Amino acid sequence: MSEKRVAVVTGASRGIGLAIARRLVAEGCAVVIADLDQEQAQQAAASIDPSGDSMGIKMDVSNYDEVAQAVQQIRERYGRIDILVNNAGIIRRGTLETVTEEDWDAVITVNLKGTFNCCKHVVPIMLERGWGRIINVASIAAKLGDITSAPGYGPSKAGQVALTKTLARELAPKGITVNAVAPHAIETEMSAQWSDEMRQRVIAGVPMGRLGKPEEVAAAVAFLASDEAGFITGATLDINGGTLMD
Repeated sequence: MSEKRVAVVTGASRGIGLAIARRLVAEGCAVVIADLDQEQAQQAAASIDPSGDSMGIKMDVSNYDEVAQAVQQIRERYGRIDILVNNAGIIRRGTLETVTEEDWDAVITVNLKGTFNCCKHVVPIMLERGWGRIINVASIAAKLGDITSAPGYGPSKAGQVALTKTLARELAPKGITVNAVAPHAIETEMSAQWSDEMRQRVIAGVPMGRLGKPEEVAAAVAFLASDEAGFITGATLDINGGTLMD
């Protein structure tokens, strides 16, 4: 049984997920980086936690059975899971005219069903201790619709926010909080794909006049995962430089 709190962060071998994993290690957690690429996950875990308390594991969040097997491996090693960060996500760009059914299904399956799969298998372990923190990484697209022409992305993230509220109501009496963060305009590999015109247009719409940093998202996640956030559940925290104030 690990004496440290154990956090599982999906899709965390790079970008926002890696920043979250690094911050949770700094907060004293043992972190499991769950990713499609096991080698990258293991390398990332080693890079952020020289103590060796953290680990990387292969997990396709869209595969119900694979998530169950990975969660069992985590339980066998640590005996507990205290924090779950559902960060894994994909995007398929296009218009309604050009996006395919396969594109739509892939985005909904990874972003929304993947969140369900992870919660389904992790929550029973949290219930044993009567304490848990679940943080879902959504997007401003959940509230505004996607601004970069990706018809499935916004709906998948809106569903994630609705699932956040649903599970928050169910699990609040049992010591588990469920919240979301909704980033926008963050410096990631995804935003690096934008054209210069798109980049300038996005920045022009941000009152702070800049893109956000993955570490700023990680700080918000770390707060929601902390004891200090114990009376916050069902919330979606906007991290967007003032682009949307609601």
